[in-house]
Amino acid sequence: MKWNLKRLRRSAAAAAVTVFVGAAAAGCGVKTVSQETETAPPAETTTQAEEAETTKPSQPETETISPLPSEEAEEEERDDKRMILMTDIHYLDPSLTDGGEAFTRMVEHGDGKLVNYVEEITDAALDEVVNQEPDVLILAGDLTLEGEKESHKGLAKKLRQVEDAGIPVVVIPGNHDINNPSAAGYEEDGIYPAENITAEDFEEIYEEFGYEESYSQDTFSLSYTYDLDDQFRLMMLDTCQYEPYNQVGGMIDTETYEWIEQQLEEAFDDGKTLLPVAHHNLLDQSQIYVRDCTIEHSSRLIDLLEKYDTDLFLSGHLHVQHWMQHDDIGIYEVVTSSLSTPPCQYGVLDLEKDGNFRYWTQSVDMEGWAGKNGLKDENLLNFNTYSPPTLNRIFYNQAYDAMKDSREEEKGSLYMKLTEEQKDAMSQVYADLNAACYGGRAVDVVDDAVKSQGFALWEEYCYPPLLFQYLEYIVSDGVKDYNTLESY
Repeated sequence: MKWNLKRLRRSAAAAAVTVFVGAAAAGCGVKTVSQETETAPPAETTTQAEEAETTKPSQPETETISPLPSEEAEEEERDDKRMILMTDIHYLDPSLTDGGEAFTRMVEHGDGKLVNYVEEITDAALDEVVNQEPDVLILAGDLTLEGEKESHKGLAKKLRQVEDAGIPVVVIPGNHDINNPSAAGYEEDGIYPAENITAEDFEEIYEEFGYEESYSQDTFSLSYTYDLDDQFRLMMLDTCQYEPYNQVGGMIDTETYEWIEQQLEEAFDDGKTLLPVAHHNLLDQSQIYVRDCTIEHSSRLIDLLEKYDTDLFLSGHLHVQHWMQHDDIGIYEVVTSSLSTPPCQYGVLDLEKDGNFRYWTQSVDMEGWAGKNGLKDENLLNFNTYSPPTLNRIFYNQAYDAMKDSREEEKGSLYMKLTEEQKDAMSQVYADLNAACYGGRAVDVVDDAVKSQGFALWEEYCYPPLLFQYLEYIVSDGVKDYNTLESY
């Protein structure tokens, strides 16, 4: 059944659930006491200003990817559903960039997304979806770089090819996707405004990917439920704020909570296995940027989900691979890392009728895809050696940029006077830890990193303070590999 009713726009005057989450109104707060059992560093910030010049990497390292679980008896009748989850693609249509100086600066001084190869990463990932034949492909928001209309249209065209292969696709928006004034194109050394989209546009562009075939739609948001069959139901939650323009943090309106409880009660009474998916996080997965990452008043949603025995929640937004369980005995949340950020991976989930599940990640085989398609780009043909040092370089720039004016920064009554050698050592250990954290494998590098000269300098100067807090969380949280989780 096709829904013709357009979503009502959110407005500042709309009744909403709000809460002050341990943070100043103008910035992000550090949550020092958490009811959750694990911690994770942040990934996304509110700024998009990014500067510098690309250089070719050298002496790269190879990423180790966990193998896929055995697929024995896959042809036998299954009681579970296999789902592939991709988040934070941040697709930019090729028509919006000439690959020039401005575009290069944005990539090199960004947050790790390889937007310069997002076209190829997206195509390769979707090819793998078609080859693996899952029961559904779920895209959990931030589909586009900055909500450009051309990017939305270009991605929707690619998703149609997946559906043409017989694989259902369902999507929800992320905080970058709707009413984003930062929508832009890149030409030579300049940036120009690009057309963005409204909530109504989003539903129209992606009507084939969940909305048109939804079981129920919320009137006050772009949330909906979607039946995979008579046993499994997805609850796709729109947690974004985009009226009158987009904001980073997530929230759910009071009216939408009423709809959520109706859907939970109905699925529970009907004995359906329900899986909620959102862009923003249910639990405090980031303890640096709680305000920007965790859904406001998330305790209300947690209580609702646990009331109806919901076992698992899927999200993105952080760009960091991570998982947590609420209070050691409650609902699990798995955060899948950004597809366009090395190691460029997606999540695979086997979900059973009784709620038991098995989750793991798989990196996109860029080298195999490039070779199969006859590409000549050496970076794509050697992606496993190109991407890790590229990510490290971007994160090095991130730390160095924050310290480059350190001689003018005041620390108490003293002025910081970091030497170039000190900045270099500190930026390098920051890059090593952050890159491993993004892939959910900080545990692999923490022991060596904390023994380094660069980390000792961070401990001595605690500067810049926010980045130092970030590193402390990476170290304290780097106790396990966050790329696999089983409930059995």
